[in-house]
Amino acid sequence: MTLLAHREQLTGWVQQACNDGASLYRSCAVVGISVHSWYRWQQEGVVSPDQRPLVDRPEPANKLGVTERQAVLALCNSPRFDSVPPSQIVPILADEGRYVASESTMYRVLRAAGLVQHRGRAAKAVRKAKPTSFTATAPNQVWMWDVTWLPSRVKGQYYKLYLFEDLFSRYPVGWEVHEEETGDLAADLLQRSVLAQRCVMKPLVLHSDNGAPMKSYTLKAKMEALGITSSFSRPRVSNDNPYAEAIFRTLKYWPAWPRKGFISLDEARQWVKRFIDWYCHTHRHSGIQFVTPAQRHQGLDKTLLSKRHQVYQAARAARPERWHGETRNWAWNDAVQLNPDRPIVQEKTENLLAA
Repeated sequence: MTLLAHREQLTGWVQQACNDGASLYRSCAVVGISVHSWYRWQQEGVVSPDQRPLVDRPEPANKLGVTERQAVLALCNSPRFDSVPPSQIVPILADEGRYVASESTMYRVLRAAGLVQHRGRAAKAVRKAKPTSFTATAPNQVWMWDVTWLPSRVKGQYYKLYLFEDLFSRYPVGWEVHEEETGDLAADLLQRSVLAQRCVMKPLVLHSDNGAPMKSYTLKAKMEALGITSSFSRPRVSNDNPYAEAIFRTLKYWPAWPRKGFISLDEARQWVKRFIDWYCHTHRHSGIQFVTPAQRHQGLDKTLLSKRHQVYQAARAARPERWHGETRNWAWNDAVQLNPDRPIVQEKTENLLAA
């Protein structure tokens, strides 16, 4: 949009150039406008302002009404969802057979009301290149594990949380809290987890970082006895075990996290048990199409995602003017790769090999 004063200046320059013998086409080209614009701007010898801001435009057919926007705000601010983001609200409502608005619409309404802000104490994520690794197409094919420290009320004292997680379903297949961090404790937990999942002597990959318990002789011997293949992160690379780090981040940024620390080992174990129950059976995980890890681990997610698709198809049929393209993709993810390479890295590697 060109302001009226700028239009008058440009047309004045063109008119002066034409009076001095220059052609209209070349004069317009020099000032950066077309001949058509020069004629359109002048109505009966008077330069007219841009009429586009003055045009009455109809409301989009898919725009939410005042009542609908208020319903979205009331839903997001209700006691049930006051600490849940729209990315979690949408699949929860879809599981109940309800459609209120899309995730992007909810964010847009909340942003217009000034209710969108950064939560938590975490810094912004940094994207880095990732190495090629294993792919899981079903539960109990690839596990990850790590140890995180839980602070106590005593300064300098920590309890150690051992946790094994399935790559395909993000389901915690085994966990324990101890006062020490040793390979013997990890080996015992691994054996109990494998027995509980009934995958002894089946093809299983266990990925971890390069910590002392992960490379202990006791754990290595136990893995060989159970028929488990070991996989380790690259040396001095902190993000090669992202899924294990992700569940620890969720744990430590859970609203019920005790910021003053745990009073005792028993309290730490009870607290972690509550978190694991919530994580497995209530938390809709963003990496698995917002189903719970327990639902995916038990093979129930296909049916849930199919029902969500039907809910969205019915909502689109009821209000087709609110949909410009396809509905949200609730497709089932049949494979999960541990640390996949970025396309740019793969392309550079292929070019180097070809050269």
